[in-house]
Amino acid sequence: MAQVASSRYALSAANTERARQAGYVDAQWPLPAIDPSRLREFQERSNARAALSTALWLALILMSGWVLVATWWSWWSLPAVAVYSALYGGASDSRWHEMGHGTAFNSRRLNDAVYYLACFMLLRGPTVWRWSHYRHHTDTIITGHDAEIAFQRPPSIVRALWRFTHVQGGLELLGRLLRHSVGRLDAEARELVPEHEQHRVVVESRVMVVILAAAVMMSGLLSSAVPVILVGGSTILGGWLVVFFGITQHAGLQEDVLDHRRNTRTVMMNPVFRFLYLNMNFHVEHHMFPSVPYHALPELHAEIGPQLAPALPSTGAAYRQIFSALRKQRNDSSYEIPIDLPTMTGGEKAIDIGAENWMRGPEGQVILGLETSLGDGELRRVDVGDRSLVVGRTESGRLFACDGWCSHQKVHLAGGAIIGEEIECPKHNARFDCLSGEATRKPAHEMLRTYPVTVSEGRISIDSPRSDSVGG
Repeated sequence: MAQVASSRYALSAANTERARQAGYVDAQWPLPAIDPSRLREFQERSNARAALSTALWLALILMSGWVLVATWWSWWSLPAVAVYSALYGGASDSRWHEMGHGTAFNSRRLNDAVYYLACFMLLRGPTVWRWSHYRHHTDTIITGHDAEIAFQRPPSIVRALWRFTHVQGGLELLGRLLRHSVGRLDAEARELVPEHEQHRVVVESRVMVVILAAAVMMSGLLSSAVPVILVGGSTILGGWLVVFFGITQHAGLQEDVLDHRRNTRTVMMNPVFRFLYLNMNFHVEHHMFPSVPYHALPELHAEIGPQLAPALPSTGAAYRQIFSALRKQRNDSSYEIPIDLPTMTGGEKAIDIGAENWMRGPEGQVILGLETSLGDGELRRVDVGDRSLVVGRTESGRLFACDGWCSHQKVHLAGGAIIGEEIECPKHNARFDCLSGEATRKPAHEMLRTYPVTVSEGRISIDSPRSDSVGG
C-alpha cells in the first residue's frame, strides 16, 4: 500500500500527464476580491523591516553560539545547543522561504545573500529548491507534480513523529548534496531544474560540501564536536522546528484541488512563533498573493479574511485537527478534512484587476484614458483584439505597456507588483524590465513584447498591437 502511495506522489512523466489530463497543471486558481490600491500597499517591500528582523535572528544565533562554546561540557551547554540549533536549523527555513520569493528586502542582493545563507543552514541546494518551490506554488498539493508534499497517504503516525527528529531528513539532504557534488543529479532535480541551470546544482553542492568538510576537519584538529555542531550538525538537531511549523501548512487537507482554501491552512500563532516562522502561519494568504511580503500578511488576512475559511485559533488547535485527520486517513486514505467555504467575490478572474473598456483614436491607436488616471506603481489590464496587455507606471513615474501574460506561466501581470522599474509576476515572483521587457528574475527567462506609450493632450495611448511588434 505504501509502495502504491509513493509511486502516486513521485515526480514522473506519467504522473505529470495524469495531472495535466485532469486539468491540474498550470491551472487558474480563484482569488478573493481585493481593492487594487490596497494590494499595492501590501506589496511594498522594506529593507529596514527585513534588516531588523534578519539582524535580530542572526544576533540570537551568534549569542546562543557563544554561550554554547563558553559552557561546553557543562549542563548549561544543553539548553545552548537546543536554542542555537532551533535558530540555525529551524528558523532558517522561513528565511529561506521568504528570501527565495524575493519579497522580504526591497534589495535583490540582500534577498539572495540571506537565501544562500539559509540554504546552507538547511543543507538545501539553492537552485534545486528554488525551482522546487516554483512548482509548489504553480501546482500546490497536486499529487505527482508537487515535490513538496511532505505528508503522503496513507499516513503513519509513527513516521510523522519520527520526522520531528530530522535524523532521516537531515541525512537524506546531506546524501543528496554529496551525490550532486559529484555530478549525480537525481531524477527529481533533473525534472525540476532546467537543463541550462543544472551545472549550478553541481557547483553549489561542491561549495557547501567543502564548508562542511572544513568543519569536520576542525573538529578533528580540536578533538571537539563543537565545530560540527555549529556548522552542519545543528541542521539535524534543529530540524524539528521546520517540521513543527511545516506540518501546519497542508497536512490532512485536500489533494488535487484548485482552491488554496481547501489545501492550505492559516493558523493564528503567538508573537514568538510568528517571529520564528516569519508570519508564514498566514499560509493561505501567502499562497494566494506571494507578492505580498511577510510583514504585511496579517493586514492582508484582515482584508480578505471574510472570503477565506476561518483561521484555526492556535497551534494546538491545528495539531488536534491534523492528527485527527491522519488517524482517519490510516483507515481511509481518501478522507479529507471537510471545509465550509464562504463565497469568494473575486471569482476566477480576480487576478485581472483594472480591466476596462478602452477607446480607439482617429488613427487606430488605443487610447487608454487620462494620464492622471494612472498613479505611480499602478497596473491595468488592457485587452485589444486577441492580445492582452498590461499598462502601468513605474515607481519613477515612467509609463509603459507590455504583453500581459507572464512568459513563464499563463498568469496575468496586471495582478502583480511594480518594484522600482520592474514588474513582478503575482504567482512566482518572476520579474521583467518594464521598458525593455527583458526577464530579470527567475523563473522567467523569455522577454515580453513592449509597446511605445505616447501622451497627447493629457491622454495615454499606444499603437494597435501587432504580432510582429517586439521591443520598446
